Amino acid sequence: MTGLVTLEYQEQQPKVVGRHVYGNLYGCDEEVLMNEELLREIVVNAVKIGNMTLLDVKSWKIGLGVSVLAIVLESHIAVHTWPEHKFATVDVYSCGSHTDPERAFDYIAKMLKAKRVVRNYADRSYLE
Repeated sequence: MTGLVTLEYQEQQPKVVGRHVYGNLYGCDEEVLMNEELLREIVVNAVKIGNMTLLDVKSWKIGLGVSVLAIVLESHIAVHTWPEHKFATVDVYSCGSHTDPERAFDYIAKMLKAKRVVRNYADRSYLE
């Protein structure tokens, strides 16, 4: 025996997969940012594109802007707009390896016609 010890490396698999994509969209189309029905449609489509399960969607007209919140089985998608500044914030959080929050976020940014996107990512997975 040589005294050589072999260590086996095992990757730790998360107990809960949590991915949070969020950011700011600049230079967006003002007309889109003011259109509550269109924004609801965009968020519902983003849920499908992100392979999430829609439970409910709510929206509110606040001054010129709109807030849309989709509750999905896997968590949520939120969009808040300020048309007077051509600005929006987007938050896509999902649990589950079957979802694609990045695709959902990118779709929303494209549909709002953002000229500049600042995207952030947080891994919210649970490892034991």
